[in-house]
Amino acid sequence: MGTITRNAANNFTTGGVILPAGINDTSVASLTELENAAAGGAMNLISEQTASGSASIDFTSGIDSTYPIYKFEFINIHPSVDDVYFQVNFSTDGGSNYNVTKTTTFFQAYHNEAGNDSALIYQSADDLAQSTSFQNLNDRLGNDNDQSSSGYLSLFSPSSNTFVKHFMAESNRSHAVDYTNHQLIAGYGNTVNPIDAVKFQMSSGNIDAGTIKLYGISGS
Repeated sequence: MGTITRNAANNFTTGGVILPAGINDTSVASLTELENAAAGGAMNLISEQTASGSASIDFTSGIDSTYPIYKFEFINIHPSVDDVYFQVNFSTDGGSNYNVTKTTTFFQAYHNEAGNDSALIYQSADDLAQSTSFQNLNDRLGNDNDQSSSGYLSLFSPSSNTFVKHFMAESNRSHAVDYTNHQLIAGYGNTVNPIDAVKFQMSSGNIDAGTIKLYGISGS
């Protein structure tokens, strides 16, 4: 075995796994395709919208068969009205109607600023069972100047012509009466038609401020 081959072999386990000693500035200095090699699962920004007294934020383009997963990130969503629900619904006709039938589940953990009230609960009142109504992503969102909600929603294979459309959402929000609430929602749009538009709104009043970004996640 030659010296170069022997030195290279010393950097691997018998199972072929590279050892930490084999990774250094010299060994990676000439790599030019690292970004491409890591492209699987990458988040690709498609569009973003920023609310300013907006009745809703609608995404009516960019949701198609290009990506297997679409992710919406909502950042500091602030309502114009106190004690309201931030909601979502889906469309199969480009946004003409947001009325996809959904079955969902909702639970949350909460803790108040006084430190004397906390719980982890299943919240059946915010579930949907074969309903076309908007799904609550969080409830009782406050409109104090420092109150908002941030989180994300993932939508899986929205362009499938075979399967129902699964989605999951997670967020944290500032409660109208000074609680922090970590809320998790999951469910499916019970349709085999492609979902091609998504609407976010408040249950009452406008989205006073906040940004929602739409990403496509590349296949692995």
